[in-house]
Amino acid sequence: MASRSLNRVILIGNLTRDPELKYTPAGTAVCTFGIATNRSWTTADGTIKEDVQYHRIVAWQKLAELCGKLLTKGRKVFVEGRLIYRSFTGKDGQQRSITEIVLDDFIVFGDGKRPAENGEEVKEATPKEKAGKTGQEGETSAPEEAEENVNPDDIPF
Repeated sequence: MASRSLNRVILIGNLTRDPELKYTPAGTAVCTFGIATNRSWTTADGTIKEDVQYHRIVAWQKLAELCGKLLTKGRKVFVEGRLIYRSFTGKDGQQRSITEIVLDDFIVFGDGKRPAENGEEVKEATPKEKAGKTGQEGETSAPEEAEENVNPDDIPF
């Protein structure tokens, strides 16, 4: 009889780089990216200390393609997966080992802002704002939608 065990990792952090989406020779999508998690604490003498841990994340198949489309450097993300340990021989002939998290699920956090190149946050256009823009300033291509009132008695369920 097999004993019960659990290999589960849950992280909330920021992407350290844009995801790198590649395909294996067999055509399977694989996406790798990094996440940084931060921790801060106050020492006995009142000094605030900080620690950063970096994690390598690997996603496969459809999840990999989603990561490639939805994630960008700096975005806050929730990831859930399992730990794996691998060994390989580097280009210099040295034996190396690596720890990775194989992604099972993720959630992108955000309030519609993304980090800009200079460190300031830039508000992203909402889908409604994107649909209403044309090539010229001050004009919109779609009329404003009227606010709709719904009577709860009209709902059939």
